[in-house]
Amino acid sequence: MDQYIGLDVSLKETAISIREDGKRTWRGKCPSDPKLLAEMIRKHAPHAKRVVFETGPLSTWFYHALTAEGVPSICIEARHAQKILNETLNKTDANDADGLAHLAEAGFYKAVRVKSFDAMLIRTLVGARNQLLGISTQLSNQIRGLMKTFGLIVPKGTGRVFDGNVRELLDENVGLARIILPLLEAWHDIRTRAADLGRQLLIAAQESRATRQLMTIPGVGAVTAVSYVAAIEDPDNFRTSRSVGAWLGLTTRRYQSGEVDYGGHISRKGDNHLRGLLYEAATVILTRTSARNESSLRSWGIKVRERLGFKRAAVAVARKLAVIMHSMLKTGEVFNRSAGAIA
Repeated sequence: MDQYIGLDVSLKETAISIREDGKRTWRGKCPSDPKLLAEMIRKHAPHAKRVVFETGPLSTWFYHALTAEGVPSICIEARHAQKILNETLNKTDANDADGLAHLAEAGFYKAVRVKSFDAMLIRTLVGARNQLLGISTQLSNQIRGLMKTFGLIVPKGTGRVFDGNVRELLDENVGLARIILPLLEAWHDIRTRAADLGRQLLIAAQESRATRQLMTIPGVGAVTAVSYVAAIEDPDNFRTSRSVGAWLGLTTRRYQSGEVDYGGHISRKGDNHLRGLLYEAATVILTRTSARNESSLRSWGIKVRERLGFKRAAVAVARKLAVIMHSMLKTGEVFNRSAGAIA
């Protein structure tokens, strides 16, 4: 008989629940190690058909490691699973594992496409660089704020200009300099590390044919192209190019019940970071005025801006940009400005 397993994964221990023929046959706990879990599953459920667990910090590692061990692993959307699991009277790891096993047996779940380790490596690189840039901005703002207290207003400027302005203002204030200069040195070191990661990102973009292909679109740089390719992985993961816009949360929500039927704002589901990058690229497309950057995509976006305003136009262009980029990856062709799609 087929057996269905639910795993409630945490950092230290994983709760296991096994069901067969509509009944729970065994449940227990195991250290959160995929190899140990695979051994436990083979021991108590030799005919496992589905092993279900939720998305989380360990889901990528668990999915690939369990799959390599021959375990039929399925990662499901945590938001959907929680709507079922929250119906239990007592919230425990064991009860959550039971609920996941029920979902596995009923087939009532939404499976998630788990990214490869290569794609996650690129996403980690982009995320680490963004984190350092954010810390750098926070430090520079902190330095400005501390110096304002003493009447020292740092002029506008970034990079070396900011560094020079701060040091010049601190020349005659030795006491404050002993406090601010360590912050300034930390700011400088963080910017250096961020630049190192930025160079790694550019190298990764140059080595990928798909990324170079997407960078032919005006407004799409290395970060956006690399992030898009890492998120999509294989264009065949999407049946149609139009579905990418909905997957990234760039399509409007709809509520329909009886006589009520209306659309709302965009759903904002999916990859927040990539959605923001596409919005930035759309903003660049709409605001650039040079003749060499003209395209039918930009012309269409400007018409939408005249009717609906800049923000809605930028969202519309971002959605269309996501669709075009997927189509380019699928066909292997470059951006055609006159067609607004591919050549």
